[in-house]
Order: sequence, then C-alpha cells, then structure tokens
Amino acid sequence: MKSFEEALDLMLSCEYHAQTEKVDIMECLGRILAEDVTSDINMPPFDKSAMDGYAARRCDLGKPLEVIETIKAGDIPQKKIHTCQCSKIMTGSIIPEGADCVIMVEETEQHTANTILFTGRYRKSNIALKAEDIAVGTVVLKKSTLIRPQEVAVLATVGCVQPLVFKMPRIIILSTGDEIVEPHIKPSNGKIRNSNAYQLHAQILKMHFKSSYGGIICDTPQKLEETLAHALSNHDLIILTGGISMGDYDYVPDILKKLGVDLCVQKIDIKPGKPTIFGQKHNTFVFGLPGNPVSSFVIFELFTKPFIYKMAGHTYEPRVLSLPMADDYTVKGINRLSWQPIVITPQKTVEAVRYHGSGHIHALSKADGIMRVEAGKAKILKGEQVHVRQI
Repeated sequence: MKSFEEALDLMLSCEYHAQTEKVDIMECLGRILAEDVTSDINMPPFDKSAMDGYAARRCDLGKPLEVIETIKAGDIPQKKIHTCQCSKIMTGSIIPEGADCVIMVEETEQHTANTILFTGRYRKSNIALKAEDIAVGTVVLKKSTLIRPQEVAVLATVGCVQPLVFKMPRIIILSTGDEIVEPHIKPSNGKIRNSNAYQLHAQILKMHFKSSYGGIICDTPQKLEETLAHALSNHDLIILTGGISMGDYDYVPDILKKLGVDLCVQKIDIKPGKPTIFGQKHNTFVFGLPGNPVSSFVIFELFTKPFIYKMAGHTYEPRVLSLPMADDYTVKGINRLSWQPIVITPQKTVEAVRYHGSGHIHALSKADGIMRVEAGKAKILKGEQVHVRQI
C-alpha cells in the first residue's frame, strides 16, 4: 500500500509523450502551450499618454500654455511642442515630439481662449514609455502555461492567433457493476443509479478537457477483458470505477495485468479512496477509482486531475488554503490520512460538512473543499489551522 505522497510521485513520474497541434485563438481556452510565445511588437509600441490631459514640457508648467492641437487615440501628432506650448491629448495617444509629461485635465484651468494654466503639483510624467511592458522578441508566455482568459489577451496582443498547444489526451470513462443502472432508469431492489461516470465527466469538463463514456460493463471477466482491451488500444487514459477491491466479482486488477498493464499502485493509505489502482501500458494509462461516489470524486481531485494536466503538458498546483476551524471537530477513523468535506464560512473559518461516509454524495454538493487530516489526529480544536483544498 502506497502513501499519498508515494502514489502521487509515482503517477507524476510516468513518461507520457503528447503530440502537438495549432488551434485558433478563439478555441484555445484551457489548452496548454507547447512552446514559448514571443512578442512581435513593442508594448507600448510608442510613448503614449496614460491619461486624458495636456502634453507639455515640464519646465514650462508654471506659465500659461498655448494649446496648439488636439491628439486623439490613433492620431499621429502633427506639431512639435515648443516653449510654453501644449497639445490636448487623450489616453493612449502618441506623445508629440518635444513633450516630456502629461498633466491631468482636472489640474488645469482655462487662462484665455487658447491657453491653459497648470494648477496642480507635478508628481510624475503620466507617460507610458515605448516597450516598457514588452520588447520585441520578449517571451510573454512560457511553454506548459495553462491558457486562461488573461493568457488569451496576451496571445491576441502579440499576434499569436494560432498558438501551438499539446493535444488533449483521449479519455474514456467506464463503469463496472451489475448493480449499476443509468440515471434515466428508476432502480429496482438491489440496484443503484450510476452517478460516478457523470460526475467524472463533469470534473473533466470543468478542466476544459473532453471525455467519452463507454457505458456500464457487467461483472463478467470476458466482457471486462473485451472492453478494456478495446479501450487500451484506442485511448490515452482509461478511468473506470468499481470492480477493483477484494470482492468475489472485483476482476479488474487481474484482467488489466493479463492485458499487459503494469499496476504500480494498487492501494493508497488514505480515506476515502484506499482501493485505488493506477497502471501503464506503453503510452496508455489506467485509473481504477473506488465505486463509492465521494471516494471517486476525491481520488479524481487528488490524483487523476494533476495526472491529466501532466498528460497535457502542464504542472498542476492545487490551491490550498490555511484557515482556522470554526468549532471543535472529532475525527472519525484516525488510522489513515483522511480528506473531509468542509464549507468555508463568511468569516473565513472552516466548518465540517455533515458526512456519513464515502457513499454520501450529497455532502459534496454542500462543500467548498476538502480538508486534510493527518493519520492519528483524533480531534481538531476550534481556531486550529487546517489545510483546505478547494474543489
């Protein structure tokens, strides 16, 4: 049985060879850059005004200034600023030759029909200098960057309208178990609806990745072997739930081994999610997640999510908060590292969600995150800092 850290390190140390492709900038959200992106222009491309005002010479600010032209954004200044002259200028406009500052409209008053007086106190130039943000050839986004809306803006700024990204892994979700029926079916005695596949599909969509659903596989070795063999040949990642523990009908681990999958993880010393498997066959990987819905959700967040990002060329760093407990909390089952559903209160404290165990999926619908509770920890006192992983 592997510890949390051992299992994660084993998974993330596996080699995966991802291919690349170019995508349109309008379709690149959530993708991972496969190369550095450099700027083809200077930003700003010229000395520009940082505000609406008057472009002038600093040495003339104590005297009446003649307004010689108005420069709006996009215009080319037509006149040079000489002694006791200024040009009315709009935010983003090119600074005219001769000017070394921009004074705010609010700090001027009309002196005569075509002259103004500076009434403020000079502090800064209010000029954004050419190339002070980005120079031509500067790397603006590095390889392996996850593209968010703000990165899309940077790509547009530097003219990278078809970024090179890593191809998304081909992911298939499979459910196992004769007791499982699809959500549109009202379960009869002994049956339960399949929530895991739809939950996992949604977790993958939230990452801006895609998955296919291979349906429910009945608990027969022949059908399992046939389905898994096909999935191994046609996908980069298989995520399946159920059939991996120690029951009489938990055939999955043995079948995977028979098909040539090297199972480097077969149990993890955590709660929930102890019966988790992970393996590799060439450039295809398999996650076997527990059948209980909370367990499958938590294991996906802790292990499968960072692994999918790795497959796509990105190092995932979850957001972990350190917050105080709102009340004393007694830990159930202290023999393993555990992850407990919690809510974050408006006061930025942590409250444990009412939680009956790994089958209690409704607990997660109320949760903001999961808190890490170390093995042997029997009680967390009010005010004690806990580590919360947002979900």
